[in-house]
Amino acid sequence: MNKEELVKEVSKKSKSSQKAVASILSATLETIEKTVSKGKKVTLVGFGTFESRKRAARTGRNPQTGATLKIAAKKVPAFSAGKKFKELVK
Repeated sequence: MNKEELVKEVSKKSKSSQKAVASILSATLETIEKTVSKGKKVTLVGFGTFESRKRAARTGRNPQTGATLKIAAKKVPAFSAGKKFKELVK
């Protein structure tokens, strides 16, 4: 399901216009992105938690040449599913 399909589905279920739902969804995702980029967590109880995690520096290997290279440490976005969400997926 892509963003457009999600907007249509939420629009049907909430009986709201697609334009309103698209605007709210975009604002929600933008807020999550800004918050996580500042190093803070966003927790939606029952759904999951969005956060940034540190990835340590490590040594990698070029698959074409076999040469070793250093991969720098960096922060990456992460999502942990909540208990309710995990139970639904089982």
